[in-house]
Amino acid sequence: MNDLVEIEAGRRTSKLAVAGTGARVIVFALDTGAELAEHTAPGPILVQGLAGRLEFSTKEETVELLPGGLIHLDARVPHAVRATEPSRMMLTIIRQN
Repeated sequence: MNDLVEIEAGRRTSKLAVAGTGARVIVFALDTGAELAEHTAPGPILVQGLAGRLEFSTKEETVELLPGGLIHLDARVPHAVRATEPSRMMLTIIRQN
């Protein structure tokens, strides 16, 4: 998964890795300072750090996401992500019936 998407200078890029009936998996590559502004997901999510360092923020706290780290959020919880160095992460959105 780590090589699925390249880190591009000053940008955030992503690629859909899996689109199944129960979940979608998206791999993101973020250069230093690139971010995903505050947003929500329609279902519960799992975010795994693949490379680099990311700041993962909710209204309650900001945590550092490192390679191998895993974060879970329930559906519709506002959150944001910012890369503090060139980074990759894998997002799994779980579809609810």
